[in-house]
Amino acid sequence: MPQEQVEEYLETIYDLESRDGSAKTTAIAKCLNVAPASVTEVLKSLSDKGFVWYEPYRGATLTEEGKKIADTIKRKHRLLEVFLTDVLKLNREKVHDEACRMEHTISEETEDALCRMLDAPAHCPHGSPISPCNKGVGSCAECEMVKGTGIPEPASLRNKKIIPVTDLAPDQNGKIAFIRGDCKIVQRLSDLGLTLGTIVSVKRKTPMDGPVEILVRRTKLAIDHAIAENIFIESPGTAEA
Repeated sequence: MPQEQVEEYLETIYDLESRDGSAKTTAIAKCLNVAPASVTEVLKSLSDKGFVWYEPYRGATLTEEGKKIADTIKRKHRLLEVFLTDVLKLNREKVHDEACRMEHTISEETEDALCRMLDAPAHCPHGSPISPCNKGVGSCAECEMVKGTGIPEPASLRNKKIIPVTDLAPDQNGKIAFIRGDCKIVQRLSDLGLTLGTIVSVKRKTPMDGPVEILVRRTKLAIDHAIAENIFIESPGTAEA
């Protein structure tokens, strides 16, 4: 199976699973404009490769390996949408289809260059979140420091999935693993005690994307939602911060 086809299926399953809990054969067929019988054969192949869990009549869900691939493609897609909209000034209605055609061909190096040029955007033009890269860096500022300096970029990758602190439920906590933003944002958060490795706990989330109240080192802080969603944590738990 061509890699592009694998990625298209995994990305479609990713979207359907996020919306419906699983991806039904008929729903995948409708999204990709193919026959349901063809989808069944592909799902069996993807299952054999370890990319999906598939049960006839129940649909498919992504394995961890499948999620990694889908996350990578989705990140490239949304970065491309920002580039096509903000830099090339394409009509927003056209950028999705254009990004779909391009996402399978750009390299990781090009993806990184796009992210840097666009100042690490948090959302695509349609409002969907753009996940951070999986490099072994603690912030976008750290990544930016090596650009054009001849200093090798970190070879290590994050071993654990990270999520924005805004995705935590009240009383859940986690360790800060990555901060998206420039040096000023990193310094501002550092002054508040929000540094890499710090355990933070969400106490309350205000409706309508209002401030997020978090507990850090026994101190309660009200963080603007737009800032909080750029603080990424790993290993959610329920212990006190």
